[in-house]
Amino acid sequence: MNFQLGLIAKKIGMTQIFDEDGTRIPVTVLAAAGNTVTAHRTSERDGYVAIQLGFGEKQARRTNKPDAGQFRAAGVTPRYCVRELRVAEAVLGEHPVGSDIPLSIFGEGEIVDVTGTSKGKGFQGVIKRHNMRGEMAAHGQHEVYRHGGSLGCRKTPGRVMPGKRMAGHMGNARVTQQNLKIAKIMNDEGLILVRGTIPGSNNGYVTIRRSVKTAIRAGKNRG
Repeated sequence: MNFQLGLIAKKIGMTQIFDEDGTRIPVTVLAAAGNTVTAHRTSERDGYVAIQLGFGEKQARRTNKPDAGQFRAAGVTPRYCVRELRVAEAVLGEHPVGSDIPLSIFGEGEIVDVTGTSKGKGFQGVIKRHNMRGEMAAHGQHEVYRHGGSLGCRKTPGRVMPGKRMAGHMGNARVTQQNLKIAKIMNDEGLILVRGTIPGSNNGYVTIRRSVKTAIRAGKNRG
């Protein structure tokens, strides 16, 4: 599990920037300014160590009483998006409740993982959902060109096994895009430009954390 501090960000959209030699770089623009620590989770009290971040201001009248009491105790205005990130014990002391997490925890050129909710595609068939080829359009074939084919398992076990690739709801799932490179950080505007695409639609909320595979690889090299 990735126990690194991260940020909540809002996906603005995609654009392009140019390198020093004129190379065009497609980037996704993320607005990440305004991450505030709203609570700490400790192993003594909660059984695990985590830091709770709030992002995006929310109208007080749209906040329920338990959340309003928590925000009031933390000394912050109500937040729209609240998420917990598992971190090391030392991180809690570095970022007290009520403080803001700066964009400087990341650097340009750093490799990160971005987690978001993918776009919902509704109910889709096996060709679109699982990239199946469909049936042959030959003589005698009738109305089954895009079907999934046989599903059964003969007499034993005589049923459709769980996890069988079939038609169904596609998208609207938690997706993590790994090993993305931060192309540019604009501190004055509160923006992070990540190279490539990330999950979700515009105005959706994502979580940015340091790459877990890069951290594991670095640990092995030190060992």
